[in-house]
Amino acid sequence: MDFAFSEEQEQLRGFAREFLASRYDDVRLAEIADSATGVDEDVWPKLASMGWLDQDLTFLDQAVLFEETGHRPLPAPYFSTVALAAPALDAEAGKRIASGALRATLAWAEPGRPQALLDPVETSVSGGRLDGVKTLVPDGAVADLFVVVAADGLYAVEAADAEVTPRSTIDGTRRVADVRFSSAPARALASGEEARVLLGRLRDRAYAALALEGVGVAQRALDLLVAYAREREQFGRPIGVYQAVSHKASNVYVRLQEARSLAYWAAWCVSEDDEMARQACLAAKALAGSAAVFACENAIQGHGGIGFTWEHVLHRYYKRAQWLAAFDGPERAQRAEVAAFLLD
Repeated sequence: MDFAFSEEQEQLRGFAREFLASRYDDVRLAEIADSATGVDEDVWPKLASMGWLDQDLTFLDQAVLFEETGHRPLPAPYFSTVALAAPALDAEAGKRIASGALRATLAWAEPGRPQALLDPVETSVSGGRLDGVKTLVPDGAVADLFVVVAADGLYAVEAADAEVTPRSTIDGTRRVADVRFSSAPARALASGEEARVLLGRLRDRAYAALALEGVGVAQRALDLLVAYAREREQFGRPIGVYQAVSHKASNVYVRLQEARSLAYWAAWCVSEDDEMARQACLAAKALAGSAAVFACENAIQGHGGIGFTWEHVLHRYYKRAQWLAAFDGPERAQRAEVAAFLLD
């Protein structure tokens, strides 16, 4: 079993890293994160022109991009469109996404109820009209289309037919919104058992994508820590020679490699529709989320006083790491499901 990426995928990685680094340096990323919307409105057509939104991409192709958009956060609804919504949509909607004409997201959580992806919901549809309230919708304020989880299936609703209320989040480049549907025209996408299976696969893809993002975040935090440890001197020597700093970098490296191994396994399982996909994605998301938080915390500490300042970019990555770790429940929830697979 070979989990290595192809030569073409590694070339895609190099191009993606170069593009993101040139477009989002630390200053530009901070400007967008602190802006009114938290998104780069001009980048979506560019993603389409580069083929990042093409339907022909395999999940392993997308895996490279997810990792790189963690290494250098992409302030655009890429995760919500490609991982959460697109797999539930038909070919025509897929063409609109590929052309850059459509941004989509998944709306599942409801206020006052358990809010995990597979939890029961009350949103109802009658006569092709949908009623209900969804909360914590990723990129809800900038989406053109919602894939809505209802009690009897999945439905597509145009954003123009919904009332959207943006909410602030810890990560300014990945915001959420509350969305109210009042007799909104809804197009059925899947129902019954088909919808349950599809939603489970959407969760697997989302977990794998977030694990890959977490690997990218952790790698960037480690890169920043190592670079600072080499250039910052204390008592006439680079601080990296002191165990208090070098051990932090070593510990981050070990956790990062563990997370990367699981994330790549999860990506392969999703791409191949392997029977171990559910377990792999649960394990990868749990470990990568905590590894990203661990990497950022140690990188901030390794930078000393400057690491805690608002001006330094590390807090941006720390916030993204916390967003990833908290998505769809804490690490312990995913670990409990893995344990159930092994013990039940």
